[in-house]
Amino acid sequence: MLTRVRTWHRPLVLFTVLMGALTVVSLVGMVVDDRQLEGVSVWLKPLKFDLSFILFALTWAWLLSLPEHTTRFLNRTATVLVGGGLVEMVIITVQAARGRMSHFNNTTTLDGTLFQIMGATVVVIWVATLLLTIKLAAQRLAPRPELLAIRLGMVISLVGMLIGFLMTINTSSGVEGIVGAHAVGVPDGGPGMPLTNWSTTGGDLRIPHFLGLHAVQLLPIVGLLLRRRTDERSAVRLVWTLGLGYAGLFALLTWQAIRGQSLIHPDWATGTAFGVLVVGVALGALSSRRGSEVAVA
Repeated sequence: MLTRVRTWHRPLVLFTVLMGALTVVSLVGMVVDDRQLEGVSVWLKPLKFDLSFILFALTWAWLLSLPEHTTRFLNRTATVLVGGGLVEMVIITVQAARGRMSHFNNTTTLDGTLFQIMGATVVVIWVATLLLTIKLAAQRLAPRPELLAIRLGMVISLVGMLIGFLMTINTSSGVEGIVGAHAVGVPDGGPGMPLTNWSTTGGDLRIPHFLGLHAVQLLPIVGLLLRRRTDERSAVRLVWTLGLGYAGLFALLTWQAIRGQSLIHPDWATGTAFGVLVVGVALGALSSRRGSEVAVA
């Protein structure tokens, strides 16, 4: 196992280590620095991005280790991801140290320039991720259930990243110089859930953004577990069912957030849609297992 890890894309692994170090810095900052921004510690945003980038970098380092031969194009494109991530985290950390908003902030020339740089960097990261997804999805990286889960996870993750664009055109903030917002229907910085700070009074685009981004970690794990617990044919069907269910949940949470509705206060339409989704996934899973049993018989 250790030998295999040593073959992982080195810049991504080093980036993960750096994000681990910044995680410690952010945690210390939350303890010793009592400054707040929008009702939470100025170091909470760097901490969340540190942890997110750790998962992102480790996942892609693993994915790039799966092909029998990693091409120069894949290596260079993955290095672009590292460069983009470094730019993002430098700006987020510097702005936290300054006690300033890093996202949506156009209140001064410096803040606006930094946010524009971040916007351009995000586009670069998304395009690089798209190219890696296309190249890797075309290869036979793993047994069928895991391969399907990896492909679905990469695609949903790409779509999840696009939620960031919706945040930049969200006008809920109503504050001069602020060009975007996480919350919908209420200002950013209002009552939020523990740890995540997702809005409890309005919609919050960070919720589908989070779920979509991490499909590339969660679905491959599901594919691996299913392959070990059932036959390949049944596992493939179950991956399709759970993958489409995951995509459906992502779409539902996006719809709920856009309507300015809090995750913890769904209306009848959201509740009904969620119920239909759960029943659909349950019936699909049951059908997959029965279909496999009939085929074996």
